[in-house]
Amino acid sequence: MKNEVLGPPEPRANPDLVGHEAAERTLLESWNSGRLAHSWLISGPRGIGKATLAYRFACFLLVHGAGPRADEGPGLFGEALPPARPDSLYVAPENPVFQRIAGRGHGDLISVERRVDEKTGKRKTEIIIDDVRGIGASMSMTSAEGGWRIAVIDAADEMNRNAANAVLKVLEEPPKGAILLLVSHNPGRLLPTIRSRCRNLVLRPLEDATVADLVRRYLPNVGVEDATELARLSEGSVGRALGLSGEGGLDLYHEVTGLLETLPRLDVERLHALGDKVVRAGADDSFRTLSDLLLWWLGKLILFGAKGGDRTVSEGEQVLMRRLTESVALDRWLEVWEKINHLLSRVDAVNLDRKQVVLNAFLALESASRR
Repeated sequence: MKNEVLGPPEPRANPDLVGHEAAERTLLESWNSGRLAHSWLISGPRGIGKATLAYRFACFLLVHGAGPRADEGPGLFGEALPPARPDSLYVAPENPVFQRIAGRGHGDLISVERRVDEKTGKRKTEIIIDDVRGIGASMSMTSAEGGWRIAVIDAADEMNRNAANAVLKVLEEPPKGAILLLVSHNPGRLLPTIRSRCRNLVLRPLEDATVADLVRRYLPNVGVEDATELARLSEGSVGRALGLSGEGGLDLYHEVTGLLETLPRLDVERLHALGDKVVRAGADDSFRTLSDLLLWWLGKLILFGAKGGDRTVSEGEQVLMRRLTESVALDRWLEVWEKINHLLSRVDAVNLDRKQVVLNAFLALESASRR
């Protein structure tokens, strides 16, 4: 069953960040030192709060300015001490700066992300040079409010090569009083010269308990057991957990694992019913979710076989995985994963029949399990 995803506010409007206290301390300590790096690469898996942290830091900087001076302290004759240094990046939602950032109306903050295609209504597949062309000139201008000029690129690994080269020029000669925050899901896709000119800040996946708590906060109608299972399937990404809930991911996952339990002789009727379900009108999300869940489960199967166990899967799944890995060589399962991954990746490119793709993927599993 699908759940209506209320979800967290968009990153620029979210005052809360959970599970990344160490990263916050790193940013705050850098600001407190008075020697703040001019560019930061904030990386980690999707949906864990990277963009929220970037906007949280941008808001903090625009509220608090350049930070303490190295020589700051009480005067020789006991003048009043300087204001206490903040111990958190938190800025209250009632703050006018926060509100202008949330409303996309702050003159000293530039946001870059994939644009929405006017024809399809969907986001384009990459950030192009026109999206970033004005960053250098804008960040070289005098601040509108006498503080920092800040640019957030979300996500930097979605830039095409021309856009990346344009941003690199800004990094090579960073304007004074400017901060560039690059959010990245896959920093390996970035130019090495971009990575080398940024201070790296790696965010780790959230704890399952944290993800489950956030799911319950944003989706009060989700029960504790479902929230716990969504957290397990999302592997530390609250964004993925919420997406799975909204796309009926739990039901699909149970259908997938139920079918896998019938190996080495698939329940053909159930397989066709699953294929029909994910190709109905408006079922694009269901097909993508099924694809992701199937590949995720196969990856878990391979790791289970390599390690001889996996405590992150349920007891029932452990029994199934043990049976499959004991009866079929691990390299064979790896071949099947690669075959199915290739098949699923070509669906949109060559307009393959989606039901047939689902059938072929599971039939490949059946064929492998009989060897």
